Amino acid sequence: MSLTHVRSLLPEAFIQQARQLLGDETPAFLASYDAPRAYGLRFNPIKLPPQQWNGDQRFHALTQMFGLEPIDWCKTGFYYNEEVRPGKHPYHAAGLYYIQEPSAMSAAEALEAQPGETILDLAAAPGGKTTQIAGAMQNQGLLIANEIHPARAKILSENVERCGFRNTVVTCATPDQLSERFPVFFDRIMLDAPCSGEGMFRKDADAIAEWSPAHVELCAARQADILVHAARMLKPGGRLVYSTCTFNRAENEDAIAAFLEAFPTFRLEHTERLWPHQCKGEGHFVAVLTKSTAEEEHASADSSLASPQPRSKSKRGDRRSGGKPSGGQTSLSAEMALFDAFAQEALPGLELGAGEPLRFGDALYWLPSDAERRFGSSALHGLKVVRPGLHLGDMRTKRIEPAHALAVAMPASAAARIVSYSPDAPELAAFLRGEALHAPDASNGWTLIAVDGLPVGWAKASENQLKNHLPKGLRRLS
Repeated sequence: MSLTHVRSLLPEAFIQQARQLLGDETPAFLASYDAPRAYGLRFNPIKLPPQQWNGDQRFHALTQMFGLEPIDWCKTGFYYNEEVRPGKHPYHAAGLYYIQEPSAMSAAEALEAQPGETILDLAAAPGGKTTQIAGAMQNQGLLIANEIHPARAKILSENVERCGFRNTVVTCATPDQLSERFPVFFDRIMLDAPCSGEGMFRKDADAIAEWSPAHVELCAARQADILVHAARMLKPGGRLVYSTCTFNRAENEDAIAAFLEAFPTFRLEHTERLWPHQCKGEGHFVAVLTKSTAEEEHASADSSLASPQPRSKSKRGDRRSGGKPSGGQTSLSAEMALFDAFAQEALPGLELGAGEPLRFGDALYWLPSDAERRFGSSALHGLKVVRPGLHLGDMRTKRIEPAHALAVAMPASAAARIVSYSPDAPELAAFLRGEALHAPDASNGWTLIAVDGLPVGWAKASENQLKNHLPKGLRRLS
């Protein structure tokens, strides 16, 4: 929902700043704060590739239902009408689209992520840019999505899971921890920097209350520090995209100018500003930088710089989120044999891609690898990891119970058994509430439940019933 009478809440120092930035355009800029907000969503190309939109009934149904209109700066982005609630539609639970502020979509587009690359989203929560990057990568290569705040990292992980991405690792680490671990490692880095949030004023009263010139200075200092660590992790020839949802020069042009002075091996390709009085969006700043290939000779002279650096062990040992890695190679081989047997029976079309199995407590994951196979489980030692790739399932006595993440990561074609309902089917609503379904004709075994062919979770068919295995935290109350 939009706030009302935002113009009257704006700090006088912010208004003076706007006059210095915009001159004659200031009245139009300030008036935009009392104008209606724009709302956007992005289609997930893993679930529905753009080349299939024209002939897809789901796409056409949503276009009419939500009043979708294309967003100029994002190939998969669309505006939707304020009165609709796309987050309540079953397609959202299936990961068909991600709800995101329209102008924020510009930054990940500028990154130009490619399949097979190794990419870092350094300040990633809640996941808008991560899911946009992962979609462009087509589940190929390695994406590390990092968020320093644990609660926000959990939300980030949940969004990665809902969208069905298999090549994404979610970490909860500081920039210095990552730069120590991954020097000269990434092809591209996205840094949507923590900022003073001037582009949030139209929807967040707290952002207005927290704003001050001193807060802007504090944010600029923090951004400068994060940029240093980003620079250390980028490969020669790599691309760094820096973005904020704020308007002042200190956190934008001035931050980039200071960075370029400190790091002459970087070159500014271009910057762009989206202003709320000039476009349908809250506003965004984007700077695209590339790292000179002149460092290649130095990097190749010390190949250790181009691989993840192991952490020296302390007496306390290595800590990982989600429990400690369990069992040795023999145990892991036995567990993967159980999973392979499950997959052969329930998911004969399963394709995991490059990577390795990894166990955290009772949970079995598939950890993705980079194209050069330099990234593996040892690279995560000592880091807090929220999601080490695709959650395959949880170990039980001599069997494996498939994870919800595995269900939503699979295309319908991979499953041996799938039951698909229309979005308005009462059976689908019952499943999303966590109820068992009557299914007299269902074959026994693990079965994907889907909405119009898009998996939303697991059920286990037995005794004329589809027993619900949707996680309790995802079940709808009504």
